[in-house]
Amino acid sequence: MTAINVRLPDSLHQMAKNVATQDHISLNQFIASAVAEKLSALTTECYLEERARRGSRETFLLELSKVPPVEPEPLDRIEP
Repeated sequence: MTAINVRLPDSLHQMAKNVATQDHISLNQFIASAVAEKLSALTTECYLEERARRGSRETFLLELSKVPPVEPEPLDRIEP
C-alpha cells in the first residue's frame, strides 16, 4: 500500500471528515472509496467510447431486424 500526502482546502477536508464520520468509516477509507469511484467512472467512459467506435449502424439495424414484431408485455410498455 502507498501513502500519499494530499493538500485539501479546509472546507473540503471538513466536509469529507463529516461524511466519513456519518458513514462510520475512517477519512482514509472515505478518500480511497472516492478515488475508486472516480476511476471507475472514468474507465467506464473510456470503455464505452471504445465500444462505440467499434460499433456500426448497419450491424445494429441487422440485429434489430431479428427482433419479432410483437407487442410488449403490459409491464414493459412505456406510457406517454
